[in-house]
Amino acid sequence: MAEPAALSPPPIDSRLPNVGVTIFTRMSQLAADCGALNLSQGFPDFDGPEALLERVRFHLGNRENQYAPMMGVAALRQAISRKVLDLYGLATDPDTEVTVTSGATEALYCAIAAVVRPGDEVILFEPAYDSYEPVVTLHGGRVRRVALTAPDYRVPWDTVGALINQRTRLIITNSPHNPTGTIWRAEDLAQLSALQRRSGCFVVADEVYEHILFNGEQHESVCRYPELYRSSFVVSSFGKTYHVTGWKIGYCVAPPALTAEFRKLHQYVTFTSNTPVQLGLADFLRAHPEHHLQLGQFYERKRDRLLAALAGSRFRFQPADGTYFQALDYSAITHEDDCTWTERLTREAGIALIPLSPFYGDPSTARMVRVCFAKDDATLDRAAELLCQL
Repeated sequence: MAEPAALSPPPIDSRLPNVGVTIFTRMSQLAADCGALNLSQGFPDFDGPEALLERVRFHLGNRENQYAPMMGVAALRQAISRKVLDLYGLATDPDTEVTVTSGATEALYCAIAAVVRPGDEVILFEPAYDSYEPVVTLHGGRVRRVALTAPDYRVPWDTVGALINQRTRLIITNSPHNPTGTIWRAEDLAQLSALQRRSGCFVVADEVYEHILFNGEQHESVCRYPELYRSSFVVSSFGKTYHVTGWKIGYCVAPPALTAEFRKLHQYVTFTSNTPVQLGLADFLRAHPEHHLQLGQFYERKRDRLLAALAGSRFRFQPADGTYFQALDYSAITHEDDCTWTERLTREAGIALIPLSPFYGDPSTARMVRVCFAKDDATLDRAAELLCQL
């Protein structure tokens, strides 16, 4: 008797049919394949502080290797709460308003998913970090984009106000801004607060680069504005602050009712995060607040070193106000689109950058790229040498 034909697996009706591998994965893989200098994906090529690494090693060897509480170890939540109070004047309850997550990406996912429902509209500002829109789509929401225009990338608040309607559920903010390196100022937060008050919508504030601002600028966290905070999820990242992106530890600060909804998702996404790393971070955050207080100066020197070396190049740029990214206009070099040019640059010139068009919902004709300057000085000098040859 003949064997029955093997059944084919059922077709997958993708919930994200237009989503592929991220531009960060593609460019980092291309850089590795070509042996190119990788200034594309946003990670340092130097290690975290030795005192932090020592504290993690201590907890690894001290039998602290089992599950942490779902919301994060108490010591770290308490340290985060103290930091928020010290920096922004906001008193938070570490038990009901602070949640430790497996990276800021998880926190952003849980925050967006906690409030977006089918038919809701979500306002975001583009160029926008690529993790926002897929979460909105997965939960039946519709993205409404507000374009930020080079070179200043300031928010056109009249445009935002015109988009507000009864379906507006959420506004997603990002300051300091990836990929442009711009920041929001007090007048921007005042405008946001007024719109939130008028619409009753929620806010997700992506503040992962909160400690990396230049020229004496102050970070205008949503946490500085108590009325706005009452309807907001504020997300940050230890990986960005302590040069340990591979540890994937972030957190979300939100008022109790929003935190309760956030944790309902968090407990089924990752449940909890690495215990000895959390404990080491708690120790270091308490003992060495000077690290995050001096981080802006640390990266400002790197920004200035890179831009000074690029002064004689054909790139045009406005110095970044924050983050460890610098946007560069390459229109004087070639008319190629940014994706084609960055791939050719990686293969032929041996340096990988990030094109800005993947940060837009519709194809962008702007000839802009993003360079990561979270690199040691020798790497930055070599990168500038290669870019000045173009």
